[in-house]
Amino acid sequence: MLSLLFLIPVALLLAIVAMGFFLWAVKDGQYDDLDRDGSELLFDDEKNGLSKGAGEGEGKGEENDP
Repeated sequence: MLSLLFLIPVALLLAIVAMGFFLWAVKDGQYDDLDRDGSELLFDDEKNGLSKGAGEGEGKGEENDP
């Protein structure tokens, strides 16, 4: 029974800290657009103006497959 006097405040403190981090992330804009970052990975070459086939192996002595 004595352990509840320790565990309940610790659990409440952890819940308050977790809620604080969540509210900070929402305020900071982390959850504004969840789809944009995933699609940027797919279309990154077009946005930077790189041609098709240019990429990781270029300039490292490796051949790019067409």
